[in-house]
Amino acid sequence: MTLRYFVETPIAGDTALLGDAEAHHLAHVMRLKPGAEVVLFDGGGAEFTARVERVGKRDVTLAVLARHEIDRELSREVTLLTALPRGDRQKWLVEKAVELGVARLVPLRTERAVVQPEAGTCEKLRRAVIEASKQCRRNRLMQIGEPTTLAVAAAAVPTTTLRLLAEPGAAASLASFSAALAAEPTRAVAFLIGPEGGCSEDEASAARAAGWRGVSLGARILRVETAGGVCATWAGLNSA
Repeated sequence: MTLRYFVETPIAGDTALLGDAEAHHLAHVMRLKPGAEVVLFDGGGAEFTARVERVGKRDVTLAVLARHEIDRELSREVTLLTALPRGDRQKWLVEKAVELGVARLVPLRTERAVVQPEAGTCEKLRRAVIEASKQCRRNRLMQIGEPTTLAVAAAAVPTTTLRLLAEPGAAASLASFSAALAAEPTRAVAFLIGPEGGCSEDEASAARAAGWRGVSLGARILRVETAGGVCATWAGLNSA
């Protein structure tokens, strides 16, 4: 297994520095010594072969040996605007969204949510993005947007994006939009996913007024993280 580490600052020269959690993992969990080779990424799209040069108490210095332009992103930008589930299910949602190629996830504050996201929540989710990116070999980090209301988030998505509101009982299914996506392989797609109690009528009306189209994810009611996974998987399967 290739060891991958995230560097907070863009890698531009012939050295890189790991600090905090990444340095701790390299030095104290994996117990790597000078001379060991690893892969670095900085979220900009490339990855770097690097060699450990110095292991300090709180940081690790590496020599950058080579830069590799490796694109593992979907051909289309996928956005999830979603209420958050409880506890560890938030991390699961983020991990699967990263693995499935989602470009951006925006936590929603909704009327019926059991969890209302705060700034501290987003910092934890951003750390989960890094860990998932290391595992699945993505070189660009999925963005975590600032928490906002459903109405504000719905209005902010460009009208050129295919905008789908997950809505139990909607007449249209995901499959009914497949041909439209196939005809436009780089068109962005966004999904709006409410809490398990459902969007309020005011929230759903605001989304429809902004041009979002209702879509059914099947006959069963899905948990928030399951719905996000279904939508992201469908978008990925309909991407080049």
